[in-house]
Amino acid sequence: MTHESPRDPRSKGEELVAAAQAGDRETARRLTGAFVQGGHIDESIPYWERAAAAGDAFSAFTLARYRKIRGDRSAAERLYRGAAETDAGCAYGLGTLLRENADPEAAHWFRRGWEMGDLGCKIELGKLLVREGELDEAPKFLMSDAGIGDIAVFRWVELFERIRGDFDLVAADLASAEEDGDAEAAADALYPLSDMERHFRDYPGLLDEAEGYYRRAAALGSATALVNHAIRVEEVRTRDRWPEARELLLRAHEQGYDGAAYVLGVLHEQRGDLAEAERWYADAAAADHESAQWNLGILCKRQRRFDEAELWFRKAGENGEDVADQLAAVARLREEDEVPTYRDLRRLPELRERAEAGDVQAGYAYGRMLHGWGGASARHMTGWFEPAAEAGDAEAAFRLGELYKELREPEPRDHWHRRAAELGHHEACFAMGLLSDHHKDWQESERWYLRSAESGGGLAAMFAGKLKAQRAAYAEAEPLLRHAWQEGRERPYGVEAAGYYGTVLHRLGRSAEAVPLLRTAAGRWREVRRRYDPQDLELLARMVDPAKELAEAEAASAAE
Repeated sequence: MTHESPRDPRSKGEELVAAAQAGDRETARRLTGAFVQGGHIDESIPYWERAAAAGDAFSAFTLARYRKIRGDRSAAERLYRGAAETDAGCAYGLGTLLRENADPEAAHWFRRGWEMGDLGCKIELGKLLVREGELDEAPKFLMSDAGIGDIAVFRWVELFERIRGDFDLVAADLASAEEDGDAEAAADALYPLSDMERHFRDYPGLLDEAEGYYRRAAALGSATALVNHAIRVEEVRTRDRWPEARELLLRAHEQGYDGAAYVLGVLHEQRGDLAEAERWYADAAAADHESAQWNLGILCKRQRRFDEAELWFRKAGENGEDVADQLAAVARLREEDEVPTYRDLRRLPELRERAEAGDVQAGYAYGRMLHGWGGASARHMTGWFEPAAEAGDAEAAFRLGELYKELREPEPRDHWHRRAAELGHHEACFAMGLLSDHHKDWQESERWYLRSAESGGGLAAMFAGKLKAQRAAYAEAEPLLRHAWQEGRERPYGVEAAGYYGTVLHRLGRSAEAVPLLRTAAGRWREVRRRYDPQDLELLARMVDPAKELAEAEAASAAE
């Protein structure tokens, strides 16, 4: 384990400011890098502010980055803007922040950064082209002036050319199906599109070309093309196109395709409309659609209509292991003396009525019940959670962040987790600690873990104690790591807690107590290292070495 013990940060900070004022960019960059590498962000901020004011772009960039990490995006934007016209790094930072805000001005700053030679800005411009549907233009742009060493560019070019190859394969097979007037072959031609869900989410402009293929297959009479078109429209939610998706599914249903009724049931359930979901599941189930029968069983179980649930599960497959598990679950639910409030779907109409009358807590309860027990998807429930979160409900804010985590949308996820953490929510504090860890802002992560540990959680205490140990604050770390070890010795983090607790005891002169802990940790430390990125040399250098600490502790203990 290593920890930085630099010379007086004030001296180094004043040297940084002097370098900025003298226009010595190389020295200013070196000193800023030393502050960051040493993890002294708190001490650096006043000096970065002065250096940025003196015109040092790298100080402005670094300060903007940490302002953003610590939640002050408006301050980050101001800092980036102050230097973006002449500094490629700040242009990239500003473009990224604006892109995260869905602000079209992002393209201007990526373009400006590329004009100054920043490869990252060029890549972002290529990605923006694809997001806008310019799939063929993006590789051409990225390959223009590309050098042999521009490996990152080649990776994106390869991806976009592979997508183009998939589209071309669909187009060729679809053209062949059109020549033969073969609806089934047309549906088969669309198969590569089913593997492109992630691409459609990341680059919504690609959907325009895909929709053209779906329409051509549907024109040949393919009902499955209509259904898959509807699914794609619902998945890529750049705007609400539910009426259009529903109309496509109704057309497929009118053509006699029972899978359309099933998908209508699924999408209605995801939207929280359980009555319509049941209606469409029943329609498909009547045609012996097994997945619809299964979903009806789940829906009836959740609504405590146990006889119906058992009937539908048996229809879906009498002898299946999953069916047996569900029948056992129904039996357990029958024995409940009292229905937990959060699972009582009979409350939904009353909660919705109160929510529509302005009761934000009723709206949150409605959304959470539908998402947690009613089968509704995260993307349709955020609107029910947000009013309570905006009103200062820490739990609602945290759960809203969790919805965005499920949706893989990091900016709103982090916003609501931070909002909840600032309101004192301990799980949110832990999430913010993890976020700060990810950005190697160790001081900020220690503060968040400490706040999380106030709830008594052993894992948060272990992380907070570990960070204190890594900066040699052994006396402060000892009670945290003692608690972590007591709470977690049989848990996955127990070995790591033993390693750091033993190290701290040894460094505090309590070597005899440290030996058994370090012996436990040394024998199993590979388990701990496997949890961390083996390529992250900075993180690995900060870790304790229990075997080394054990040898020292045994020697010290023997000498006592």
